[in-house]
Amino acid sequence: MSIRVVVADDQELVRAGFAMILDAQPDIEVVAEVGDGAAAIAAVREFRPDVVLLDIRMPGVNGIEAAREVSAETKVLMLTTFDVDEYVYDALKAGASGFLLKDVRRDDLAHAVRVIAGGESLLAPSVTRKLIARFTSAGSADRAAVRVPALTAREQETLALIARGMSNAEIARAMVVTEHTVKTHVSNVLSKLGLRDRVQAVIAAYEFGLVVPGARCPVTAVDAGAGVGLTGR
Repeated sequence: MSIRVVVADDQELVRAGFAMILDAQPDIEVVAEVGDGAAAIAAVREFRPDVVLLDIRMPGVNGIEAAREVSAETKVLMLTTFDVDEYVYDALKAGASGFLLKDVRRDDLAHAVRVIAGGESLLAPSVTRKLIARFTSAGSADRAAVRVPALTAREQETLALIARGMSNAEIARAMVVTEHTVKTHVSNVLSKLGLRDRVQAVIAAYEFGLVVPGARCPVTAVDAGAGVGLTGR
């Protein structure tokens, strides 16, 4: 079955371009094109798409406000011209499962829609750098000692490795366990912390202080300059 998509952008040519690229894919169908957040919310509730593409800067109800309204009903992929850190954070907190810049290549746009529709998460590398910088700019080495009481030691280690953008296979190699065990740990982390997906897990890892750039902590350390894509559950 086709992946049903709503495209929301206040610039008609941009909106039409995204819709044309996606409609050309054999497994993707654009069911509605709208020009603002309020219309996007209405379209999501009328057409029940699998994914909604939301521009952040739209008149009236913006993309972040729209994401808050519809993220429980459909997957949200944010698109913007500006890789500004406060927008990244606000969009992800609003429930977005992915965040891409508008200069994304057509093949990468289609791939992102498929990833998001499949229940996974995706961030552009430059966006990931912004997200990491937000949570690490005021960080200090003593944050590495923070414990998350709800998680076991192995689950906490899994959360920290998720925050590095590692796939399940990479986490399995790092922890010397099977991928099945990693999937169990990931599921437990998301369930215990009330998180929707791996993007929210990354936010949680930085908010808890589990990952600190340059610090030699027992769990992991992150290079704030690394661009990391997040895919896989």
